[in-house]
Amino acid sequence: MKIFINDNPFRIIPSKKKVILKNYDTLLVEANNKIDFNTFSGDVLIQHASVQVIDQYLQLLKSNSNKKIDSITFQVDNFKDAVEHIKEEYTFIEAGGGIVEKNGNILMIFRMKKWDLPKGKKDNKEKIADTAVREVEEECNIKVKRKEKVCNTYHTYKRNGKNILKKTSWYRMKCLDDSKMKPEVKEQIEEVRWMTPGEIKGALYNSYPSIRQVFRKYYQSIEKA
Repeated sequence: MKIFINDNPFRIIPSKKKVILKNYDTLLVEANNKIDFNTFSGDVLIQHASVQVIDQYLQLLKSNSNKKIDSITFQVDNFKDAVEHIKEEYTFIEAGGGIVEKNGNILMIFRMKKWDLPKGKKDNKEKIADTAVREVEEECNIKVKRKEKVCNTYHTYKRNGKNILKKTSWYRMKCLDDSKMKPEVKEQIEEVRWMTPGEIKGALYNSYPSIRQVFRKYYQSIEKA
């Protein structure tokens, strides 16, 4: 489970999952007590992490992002309990979005001064796959056909005094009709644009870490197909 908190990558994995230690700059084998995260830098791996240590890092991120840590991974002995504990700290919502394809190009939206992918929150009792299609069609005023699922992303934000954890399910989609394509202004979308792979590479410099993750998973899925 990988979460972006204030755009900081935060990952929780089971202790039994194999990791490549040389990929990490900082390693702490045992973490059951209070530790000083400000002494860490680069990509950090903490093994056998307790819930208390994870909570300590969450509080640090809520108050002030640690600019020296590029990413942090917690290996936990009880993965399910750790994930449920994190969800209890936030108001959990679900959303769906799409990577829409047409003639080798991908549809991007420009919202809040960032390049993004169309997505939106799930309605009550709605299937998340249906959410993804509905939100893409509403935000871009196009018609699409849903294909296979690409991945999930998790990120947090604060709204009306509440800490929100949003899970977004992403799907590949085929564009069926873009003859009336336009941005949904009420959702603060300024522009909808088809982009080539080269243009996407440039746009991702002005995007979100979670969106860059979606594209990595998307390109991996294409290579495997």
